[in-house]
Amino acid sequence: MNSRGLKAAVLAASTLMATALMTGGPAQAAPQTPLKAPAATISHAQTDSQDALEAYWTPERMKNAKPGNTINSQGWGEQGRSIMPKAGADALAAPQPKAAPVKRAGSPAPVSHIGKVFFTLGGQNYVCSANSVQSFNQSTVATAGHCTYDINAGWASKFVFVPAYSNGSAPYGMWSATSLHSTSEWISRNDISYDGAFAVVAPLNGRTLAATVGASRIGFNLARGLTYTAYGYPAAAPFNGESLKNCYGTASRDRIGGTQSQGIPCDMTGGSSGGPWFIGSGSSGTQNSVNSFGYNTQKNVMYGPYFGSSIQSAYTNASNR
Repeated sequence: MNSRGLKAAVLAASTLMATALMTGGPAQAAPQTPLKAPAATISHAQTDSQDALEAYWTPERMKNAKPGNTINSQGWGEQGRSIMPKAGADALAAPQPKAAPVKRAGSPAPVSHIGKVFFTLGGQNYVCSANSVQSFNQSTVATAGHCTYDINAGWASKFVFVPAYSNGSAPYGMWSATSLHSTSEWISRNDISYDGAFAVVAPLNGRTLAATVGASRIGFNLARGLTYTAYGYPAAAPFNGESLKNCYGTASRDRIGGTQSQGIPCDMTGGSSGGPWFIGSGSSGTQNSVNSFGYNTQKNVMYGPYFGSSIQSAYTNASNR
């Protein structure tokens, strides 16, 4: 991976399919009382109804949605850094013939609480990855900041979460966002070190997201250099965005651009942006980052933001909605 930065043909929930894909176990307990959020966070209400979003996100629009890395209006590529570009890209090297990219990411079974988010920015349809996390409202989804806001195009709209997406199936349906929340650092200047965000989704069929698909623990201000398993739906070659992938490795600091983000060995590409990093092996651990960006000159390393106080503030603000 050296990058920074997709609906299903069927959206009706299937009981048998849901049972087969439910790997996350029962819903985790949510915080029992609202948390106080510091001021350093910015939110945006979403106004589209569930019916309107289901009508908009046709199978064709979902299939043709662009990976979130292609938003990239901030000029990161000029610095040799980009949000999840295509595998094998090397903007700073002289053009030369390249061998076909080789997949290194694993191919786990679908996970109930991990899925894809679809949204519109600047008149274009995009896709990223995301994860259901424990919260006071039991309706909070963690993703990347660049999957919710762009400094030139503004806030995303028509934002939906499709958990356990797999090859055109959506066993738990489509969940419409009611609000988006990110850090002041990301909103004011698209600072890649703070590329974290959260969406609050409306109940579906009378149930909250966490009660339906489960929710991961989430941690902030933890030690650096931990070992993670990262998940996402990479869509750029050699992947097609139709199935879940993962990577595993120990995080190291950013020695190229000096950001506060950490990198792990991974070749996932655009579309995996916003996918969760879990401490340890597998998808049952505490989420502690998201897929964010990579360097054009550093192959197969993916960076994720450090989940510190600013991203925690965005989470707290979302959790209280």
